[in-house]
Amino acid sequence: MIESVGSVTQSVQTVSKQQRAAHVADAFKQALADAIRQVNDQQLQAEALHTRLAAGEVNNLHDVVIAQEKASLSLQLALQVRNKAVEAYQEMMRMQI
Repeated sequence: MIESVGSVTQSVQTVSKQQRAAHVADAFKQALADAIRQVNDQQLQAEALHTRLAAGEVNNLHDVVIAQEKASLSLQLALQVRNKAVEAYQEMMRMQI
């Protein structure tokens, strides 16, 4: 009887660890998707300002340049994060068990 209670407790702990791991994975996936969406939004905003500038609808050139720099910096940051993630994955794959 006591052994069966111990095995049930152990299986509950395993399930909760798996649920926590799944929750963390989902949270990371959502955070990554949000970050990529923000980068895309900044790129689209900069493109829209460039289009408006070409049409003569923008009075302040500084806003266009600032939007373009924000978009550029966010894209560079996203690329660096991706590069580090790929590098970490490759390092884990080289590890011997």
